Amino acid sequence: MNYSAIKASDVANGDGVRVSLFVSGCSNKCKGCFNPETWDFAFGKPFDARAEDEVISLLARPYINGLTLLGGDPFEIPNQRALLPLVLRAKKTYPEKTVWAYTGYVYDRDLLAGGRVHCEATDALLDNIDVLVDGPFVEALKDISLRFRGSSNQRILDLRLLRGR
Repeated sequence: MNYSAIKASDVANGDGVRVSLFVSGCSNKCKGCFNPETWDFAFGKPFDARAEDEVISLLARPYINGLTLLGGDPFEIPNQRALLPLVLRAKKTYPEKTVWAYTGYVYDRDLLAGGRVHCEATDALLDNIDVLVDGPFVEALKDISLRFRGSSNQRILDLRLLRGR
């Protein structure tokens, strides 16, 4: 997996101050996307051990509320497989911090068993994500007054509630 950026202090993509990882690769290619360069799976730099260590180190700062995964799309199958070890490490190292993820896929249609991007990593990844913002960006439904979403069709799902914890 490649990534385009690691933001050390992001206040736009989730609750509080967050470390954000912008992954590369997106098959949805939403019209009006704010980050179209990340559609290309080869864009950016390889997400290697050094990059993972950087994310984990940035999360150590006491004012950081958690990690946000976006891109591109973290739920492209190769990205899920690459992100799972990072998310598991982040949750083990900082259990008090939350993990948010943004996807153009729809949770109950695309990510659950039988969905078009469900793979062997999906269930474990979803089990370790606290909040999922799902759904494609729809330019006709763009609403800049919405918190943490670009268009009104997108949902903010508290996966902890859906899991019953």
